[in-house]
Amino acid sequence: MTLPPAFRSSGDLLADRRYDYAMAAKAEDDLVAAADLLVQALEIEPRWVAGWFALGEVEAARGETAAAEAALAKALALDPDDALGARLLLARLGRAEAQEAMSEAYVRTLYDDYAPRFEKALREGLAYRAPEILRDAVVAASATLGREPAFARMLDLGCGTGLAGPVFAPLAAAIDGVDLSPRMVDLARQKGVYRTLAVGDLTQFLDGEAEASADLVLAADVLIYVADLGPVFAGAARVLRHGGLLGFTVEAHDGEGLMLHASLRYAHGRDLIETGLAAAGLAIASLERVVLRTEGGAPVAGWAVVAAKGR
Repeated sequence: MTLPPAFRSSGDLLADRRYDYAMAAKAEDDLVAAADLLVQALEIEPRWVAGWFALGEVEAARGETAAAEAALAKALALDPDDALGARLLLARLGRAEAQEAMSEAYVRTLYDDYAPRFEKALREGLAYRAPEILRDAVVAASATLGREPAFARMLDLGCGTGLAGPVFAPLAAAIDGVDLSPRMVDLARQKGVYRTLAVGDLTQFLDGEAEASADLVLAADVLIYVADLGPVFAGAARVLRHGGLLGFTVEAHDGEGLMLHASLRYAHGRDLIETGLAAAGLAIASLERVVLRTEGGAPVAGWAVVAAKGR
């Protein structure tokens, strides 16, 4: 993991230099040297969260599970909000519950740091097109349901820098968005297509919306950071008017249940989608296996789903 700027310095030049040497050794796959250098850095600054986190990553990479767990536990003790994602790595090691591992602070920190390069990285580097996939799915589902693909009010959950806004603007008279990252919301505001934008948790945002106040709820590539889809589905069902649509993408895997990938993102089995939507009273209009983007030259499989209220 590339550390956000706020975490990159221990406050001690010598410890920082040891860390830099450790990262260079890690890049050359000399994990023994990297671990030794990080231990030296932490002897100088024993309360450096990022140093303990990096040591946990290195120890895990070289198969020293007990040492990795100890380092990550130390990072978590020093930063209970878990902005670097120590719980996620502990879950990958089988020492924490995957469903409870993703912290709000981790997602916010990740995307505040990522914001300035986010769109270029996704569009140019990863061939990302989830908004376009969802637009096509919503238009097709509308035709199947015998309704026009026109919406008085759309909610964009996890709007990020607003990539979905211009794609859906021709279909939605008003678009309101929410995202955990203030820096992402600032960039979305510059698009000029959102009526309102809020910074916050998407489930809490839905809880604050009036019942039957939206015609389309969209979640493009944000539910990969949500383990339990149930509250999101229930919240969307509450705010949707009769005949309204929920469109979303999630990463897919071939089995059932929840999986935490090495990328530290969740993948959801088809069973979780189907049972979760049914429990919320939403009927599936379309559910398709798609390619959301590429990573390392390989396609990332996902589900593109549109569900209707009161079908």
